[in-house]
Amino acid sequence: MQQQAASQTKLLQSALTTIRRKGYAATTVETICDAAGVTKGSFFHHFRSKEDLVLQAVEFWNRFTDDVFAKADFAKAPDPRDRVLGYVEFRLAILDREVSDFTCLLGTLVQETYQSHPAVRAACDNGMSGHIARLTADITAAKAIYAPCASWTPESVGYFIQAVLQGSFIFAKAKLDAQVARDNLVHLRAYLTTILPNDNQGGTETCRIQ
Repeated sequence: MQQQAASQTKLLQSALTTIRRKGYAATTVETICDAAGVTKGSFFHHFRSKEDLVLQAVEFWNRFTDDVFAKADFAKAPDPRDRVLGYVEFRLAILDREVSDFTCLLGTLVQETYQSHPAVRAACDNGMSGHIARLTADITAAKAIYAPCASWTPESVGYFIQAVLQGSFIFAKAKLDAQVARDNLVHLRAYLTTILPNDNQGGTETCRIQ
């Protein structure tokens, strides 16, 4: 039983690595098996098809990334504004890795499959939207303290943050370099400090004017 579980995990990890490097179409069952060091017979013992593997890989990715962000130092900050800005700093820090190691599995998948594989598209949407929802919780708490009367919604800011990230990942792949992504996140951090000013009086005065 443990050996079967280990084999399944190897295949899932292989799928994550290979898809992020090569994309969905270029990733075959054979390449996944070769990278995992398992046979095709083992593959089909665990998964019905390549798409079945990918759907389970998305769930595996979501659990993995949820754990990474939950255990990061920024997530322990008592101030929600610090958690929001810390999230961006964390994303900046991991840009020092290889491009395929800091880009998003879900973003990579959905760009290729949004029309051809509706189940994969839906799984990616659920995963990305779930991540945004958790980020939005911190933005909501920060807004209540630092910008209580601002007209923007926390959800819209959550989607904006992810749009900057996903767009930055595309440019990093196009240029095989993280500098554009790094610059974008610096601009994002500056923007967040303007909509969440570290001055409670600013929010109160805005309420009075309105």
